[in-house]
Amino acid sequence: MAELVAIDLTAGQSFIDAVRRAWDHGDAVFPIDRRLPPPARRQLLAVIRPTRIVTVGGTEQLEGDPVQTGDALVIATSGSTGIPKGVVLTHQALEASARATSSRLRVTNRDHWLACLPLAHIGGFSVMTKALVAGAGLTVLPGFDADAVMAAARAGANLVSLVPTALARIDPAAFRVIVLGGSRPPDDRPANAVVTYGMTETGSGVVYDGVPLDSVQVRIAGDGEVLVRGPMLLRCYRDGSTPLDGDGWLHTNDIGGWSDDGRLRVMGRRGDLIITGGENVWPDAVERELADHPGVGQVSVAGIDDAEWGQRVVAWIVASDPAAPPSLADLRNWSNQRLPSFMAPKQLVVVNELPRTSLGKVSRQHLVDALHSPGPRSANRFNGEVNG
Repeated sequence: MAELVAIDLTAGQSFIDAVRRAWDHGDAVFPIDRRLPPPARRQLLAVIRPTRIVTVGGTEQLEGDPVQTGDALVIATSGSTGIPKGVVLTHQALEASARATSSRLRVTNRDHWLACLPLAHIGGFSVMTKALVAGAGLTVLPGFDADAVMAAARAGANLVSLVPTALARIDPAAFRVIVLGGSRPPDDRPANAVVTYGMTETGSGVVYDGVPLDSVQVRIAGDGEVLVRGPMLLRCYRDGSTPLDGDGWLHTNDIGGWSDDGRLRVMGRRGDLIITGGENVWPDAVERELADHPGVGQVSVAGIDDAEWGQRVVAWIVASDPAAPPSLADLRNWSNQRLPSFMAPKQLVVVNELPRTSLGKVSRQHLVDALHSPGPRSANRFNGEVNG
């Protein structure tokens, strides 16, 4: 049986070399997020159970479980419980993803990819496989740094994968194409930014600007759930279970539909839907409008259990001027002029920052948990710092 080689190295040439050595030997790789604190790292290794680990000090054998022949990559993801899972992707799946992406973006061996997202996430790791399959150039940075990204562009990198928070810190005109994922894109995204939809289980993005990649099938189930099928999907989870049904469809747990021009519109995760007074409220729709308020620098919206309404709409904001944040009445009035009244927030929480994942996506669950945690605060304002 093939081994699963954990790679505990800083992103760069040594990381790429370790991946290629493992693949040349017929093994699969498991990139470790080096930012994890020791307890989370131990939990991850216990769940994924690699058989070897490569560090700057050398290679160590571990008591883990092998993988099947043809497996190339195990990427850690977290479910709604926060317990890590390992998504198993084959060489065939990685190649199918890379070829479909290269075809859509017209990538050739004259292009040059820049990888600056974490390689322990599929959005970062897939940049490397896209470059290798297309024979394109590849520059790997140890992390996102705006100056380093712009320097790489000046040196010839013309393709990059980013998240919206990173996009805001660079000059997008420096690249031919920017693949944008991770969270809701800005309303004023540049023309060369392509918005992707996908997840770890789909081996990276499978829908570009609302249009499925070649060989990717998307359909909407009767309850509105987005279903995806294609050759780049996972083989299984590390524990042997699979989210695929008997016909090979991945049930994403996302709710969406088709726009009038035939493009996929994803409204959000099924669990993010707020049902307040019997009305459905998608947080993204409220966030888009509140973000335009001059007093709002950043915003996130989620539902909190409420005895009267079932759930109430809560808005967490980082104020543009911390000394003079908008009031709940201000935001409700702003929302009511743009959205149905039931979508207006019923509670406002002012924070110093919004908790984000390593890919820049706001963690609504951290905000909800912080609001439920004990401690003095007023009904409409919380000045404590929320870390995620």
